[in-house]
Amino acid sequence: MGREESNVLQVRDLHVQVNSKNGAATLVQDINFELKHGKVLGLVGESGCGKTVTSMAILQLLDRITTKVDGSIELQGHELNGLGEKEMRKIRGKDIAFIMQNPMNAFTPVFTIGHQFIETIRSHTQWNKKQAKELAIEAMCHVNLPNPDKLLKHYPFQLSGGMLQRVMIAIAACLHPSVIIADEPTTALDVTNQKRVLYHLDKIRSEYGSAILLVSHDLGVIAEMADEVAVMQNGRIVEKADVFQLFDAPQHEYTKKLLNARSVLPLNESVIHLA
Repeated sequence: MGREESNVLQVRDLHVQVNSKNGAATLVQDINFELKHGKVLGLVGESGCGKTVTSMAILQLLDRITTKVDGSIELQGHELNGLGEKEMRKIRGKDIAFIMQNPMNAFTPVFTIGHQFIETIRSHTQWNKKQAKELAIEAMCHVNLPNPDKLLKHYPFQLSGGMLQRVMIAIAACLHPSVIIADEPTTALDVTNQKRVLYHLDKIRSEYGSAILLVSHDLGVIAEMADEVAVMQNGRIVEKADVFQLFDAPQHEYTKKLLNARSVLPLNESVIHLA
């Protein structure tokens, strides 16, 4: 298989510009990367550097009236940029899934979790309601959610942020999409459930060949999960390298500063004994 054939997602010369009352402003520019089957690309950078805008542009979720998206976004050889909303709705969830940064914004408050989960599955498959419910329960078990049968009857406000995030991850992963875009997927989770969710994403990647774009400020998560890492600064990718190369021998000054900003446990200091 050739290099181009192994790419499930290719982003070329992505440029996002938004119109405001103060004139046009560039959010991201000259973004180039590819995602290969079964691989994880980590996208890192400080808040406001353009990571989420890049993700939203790929999914065609930016406001089409105020925002202009130039460049090429190819999913399995099909161009996404410029597709109508009806066509994109068929692709989102089935071929390319999105785990949002804020789980509270991902659900409609007037419908139960079960209604939203089951309808998402049925909109992309020929399954009946019973089959979709069984898949939903199985997917929720994979992300360590207790009593999923009962949780399906709850409304979003009845679940904590961490539980909603795990439901969202379950929805994103259950149909084994070609690409999963995970925007800070472990932000609202405790350490135990972080590990569980990352393990589940890694299982989806290895078993079904899903490519993952992992957007995170947590360099520990990136080091654990990513095969390659792209570093963003001020709307541009300033460095892209293999995960080991980037952490061991960063080339760009911004990457070096980012890595040096990590919290380090001072093991050489004397231990304080509490009585």
